[in-house]
Amino acid sequence: MLRFTLSPTEDIHIGNLKVALLNYIVAKQRGEKFLVRIEDTDVKKNIDANDREILEILTLFGIEFDEVVYQSHNQKFHQQLAMKLLMDKNAYNCFCSSEHLNMKKQEAKDSKKPYRYDEACKNLPDELVIDNENPFSVRISKPKDDLKFTDLIKGDMSFKTENIDDFVILRVDKTPTYNFASALDDMLSDISLVIREDDYISNTHKEIAIRDAIGYDKTIEYAHLPIILNNASSVKWLLEEGFLPEAIANYLLLIGFKAPQEIFSIEDAIEWYDITKVSKSPVKFDMTELKNINKSHILAMDSLKLASLIGHRSSEIGDLAKLYTEEASTINELKEKIEKIFTKKECDEFAKEFETLKLVIKDAPHFNEYDEFEKYLMEKSGLKGKQLFEPLRVLLTGAKSGPNVSDMYRHIKNYIKEVAK
Repeated sequence: MLRFTLSPTEDIHIGNLKVALLNYIVAKQRGEKFLVRIEDTDVKKNIDANDREILEILTLFGIEFDEVVYQSHNQKFHQQLAMKLLMDKNAYNCFCSSEHLNMKKQEAKDSKKPYRYDEACKNLPDELVIDNENPFSVRISKPKDDLKFTDLIKGDMSFKTENIDDFVILRVDKTPTYNFASALDDMLSDISLVIREDDYISNTHKEIAIRDAIGYDKTIEYAHLPIILNNASSVKWLLEEGFLPEAIANYLLLIGFKAPQEIFSIEDAIEWYDITKVSKSPVKFDMTELKNINKSHILAMDSLKLASLIGHRSSEIGDLAKLYTEEASTINELKEKIEKIFTKKECDEFAKEFETLKLVIKDAPHFNEYDEFEKYLMEKSGLKGKQLFEPLRVLLTGAKSGPNVSDMYRHIKNYIKEVAK
């Protein structure tokens, strides 16, 4: 089983999406199931309906999940295992106040040393623990030996025990901390491999320590993806800007990996993607490259589907839109170009010629070929050269530049009177 996790306190960003895509792809490659875990234990910060939005976005990208679990539903299980750790003397109650701990953290900061809990409550006599009415958290005892694991991307990793803290697993209100809940939920769901971003690697040794202390002997593999350096992080924003889901997925899977081809689908990636060959170094999110890939997916798209995305019902309009990919790279930009064609236009520089052409086209018969249409306009209007072609371009396209009018004509000839209004 592989999993993708996200808190409903945030929108899904491109780093999250890449994690989801790769977990899904590897699950398919291994013939394992794929679940989505909504980490909703921070009730005060949860955004209403954000969980549904997360699932909708995953579905939009073609990511199929076998199960959805909510972390809050496992809270009793978290608390029961914390009690087991206490009973086994692998954890202990900590009565240190937040004020005291903050003071210790500040002292460590002032001395420019990493903060480590001083284990003040670790060896309290039983009577001081049992009869103590002060609020307490629960801390796990750090492992006696160094922790080692092999990352599928980074290779062999080691955490020295002197750099590991007796960290909190249950807060004062007895809710589980992120690391404790995550480690237990992965165990509960029988997760075989955790693929996540590189900035979570500092949690890995804690999760391993938790499962070791509990006695869970199944090895969970890890693969930590390089951080994506970017300015446009919101997936929702990219979609609203008119980037296609298949293009975004294509680009995210491409950066930091030498793919056999530049343009591909998730189904293609399932055939040849190798998680162990992902770059170890941070990768840059390049908006220009994403736009180029988006253009390629637009050109490959079914013309009728493209037309529907820009508000039309004809494959001819989809074909017309594809002509604009030389200067437009998103659905929004294409929609703007096509809207100009079908709206009322004005031409200040050649106003008289512009009005003449409107009248000529209004009464013109249908011409299948552009050359015939052009010849008719020249004969009926008496215009030629710049006086013909510049106002004609504005009349048919709403712009002074763009694709060749002769190339566009085959796609707009059936709408020519509507276009030239």
